[in-house]
Amino acid sequence: MDRAALENEWMRLTREALPKAAKTRDWPVSLDHCFQRICLDHACGGRWYDHISDRPAYKAAGDDILQAAVDLAQDILADEVDLHALNRQSLKWRGKLG
Repeated sequence: MDRAALENEWMRLTREALPKAAKTRDWPVSLDHCFQRICLDHACGGRWYDHISDRPAYKAAGDDILQAAVDLAQDILADEVDLHALNRQSLKWRGKLG
């Protein structure tokens, strides 16, 4: 997938598909920026802003990071991962959970 297609898929997943799916699923988040936080944090292995220096993060992320974030977003949409656990870990990395 080329960079433009990767960015388009990121936006489609996090701004449209995941928030829409959240309306009918028992997920801990439903807003686009929450899905973006979770996916980018896990793609980076910690708080994304410790690894990506510019904004918007999806534009500044390396191809490998953005691809990993897109892959995770697709897995979330397919119910292949535990979004509750992913969210908890993301919040722990940010010091919002003990």
